[in-house]
Amino acid sequence: MGLDDKIKNKAEDLTGKGKEATGKATDNERLEAEGKADQTSADIKSAGEKVKDAFKH
Repeated sequence: MGLDDKIKNKAEDLTGKGKEATGKATDNERLEAEGKADQTSADIKSAGEKVKDAFKH
């Protein structure tokens, strides 16, 4: 997994957490769901990159 991919995935995860927290605080279910989706997307990308790395070694 390249460093730039790790940074992008972490940024997407943090953005998702921020959206989720803002959605909860403002009672905005759409924003909260979007934040959760961003976090899930980042997790899936990280897992995929880890699998790629495992096969490289």
